[in-house]
Amino acid sequence: MAPWTDYQGRVAPLKLATFVALFGPGLSIIWQWVQGDLAPKPVTEALHQTGTWAVHLLLISLAITPIRTIAQWPRLIDIRRMVGVAACLYLVIHFGLYIYDQKGDMLRVASEIALRFYLTIGFVALLGIVALGITSTDGWVRRLGAMRWNKLHRTIYWLTVLAFIHAFLQSKVDVSDWVMLSGLFFAMIMWRFAKKRAQTGFLPLVVIALAATLATGLVEALWYWGKTGVMASRVLAANFDPDMAVRPAQWVLVYLLLVLPLQAFGRWRGLKKRKAAS
Repeated sequence: MAPWTDYQGRVAPLKLATFVALFGPGLSIIWQWVQGDLAPKPVTEALHQTGTWAVHLLLISLAITPIRTIAQWPRLIDIRRMVGVAACLYLVIHFGLYIYDQKGDMLRVASEIALRFYLTIGFVALLGIVALGITSTDGWVRRLGAMRWNKLHRTIYWLTVLAFIHAFLQSKVDVSDWVMLSGLFFAMIMWRFAKKRAQTGFLPLVVIALAATLATGLVEALWYWGKTGVMASRVLAANFDPDMAVRPAQWVLVYLLLVLPLQAFGRWRGLKKRKAAS
C-alpha cells in the first residue's frame, strides 16, 4: 500500500496532498543551500532548520487528533501517522547533519553527546521518536496489542518535552519561536486531559486558549529571567503593552482562537449528521 492510497488501494486526495507537502521543507532547505542562502555555515543552518521542522511536524501530528475531534473530520486521522513518520525522518536527517558537521568522527560525536547536556537530551528524544516511528505500522499494533501500543506511543508527549528542552538549551538569546511553539504544545496537553465533552465545548476551548496564553507568557518571562537576569515581571508586562512588538503569547492566543470557527463547523456537521440519521 502506497502512502497516498487508502486500504482499498485507491488514491486518497488528502493523503496525496499531505505526502507531497511533507517534502516541502526539505526541498526548501536544499534550494537555499544550492543558492548560497545558508552561507556562511550551510551545514549549521541546515542542521537548525531540519531540527526546527521536525518539531513543527511533531506538533502538527499531535494537533491532528484535537482538530479532528473539534471539527468532526474523521478522515483527518489518515494523515497523522504520515506526519509523525516525516517528523521522525527530519530528526534522523538532523542527526545525520550533526555527524557530517563533526566530520564523521563518531568518537567525537559520542563524547559530545555524553558531555553536553542539551545533546544528551536531544539524543534521548531522537532514540525515542525513532522507536515510535519504527513501531507505527499496523504490524506492530498487532504484535504489541492495541493497549500496549497506545501506552508506548503516548510517550510522544514526554519525548516532545525533551525536544523542547534541547531546543531551548541550544538557543542563544532569542527563543521567541520556541516559546510560541511550547505554548501551543501546552494547549494540546490541556485539551488531552480535558473531559470528553469539554474537548468540543466553546467555553472550555476559550479557557484552554487563555490558560495556554498565560503559560506562554510565563515561560518567556522565566526563560529571559534565568538567561539574562531581566526581571520576569517586565517581560510578562510586555505581553500587554500595545507599543511593544507582538509577543509569542499573543500569537498563541490568535492561533488558538482560530480553533473556534472549527468548533462551530464541527457542531454544524454534527447536527447535520444527526438530522440525516433521523
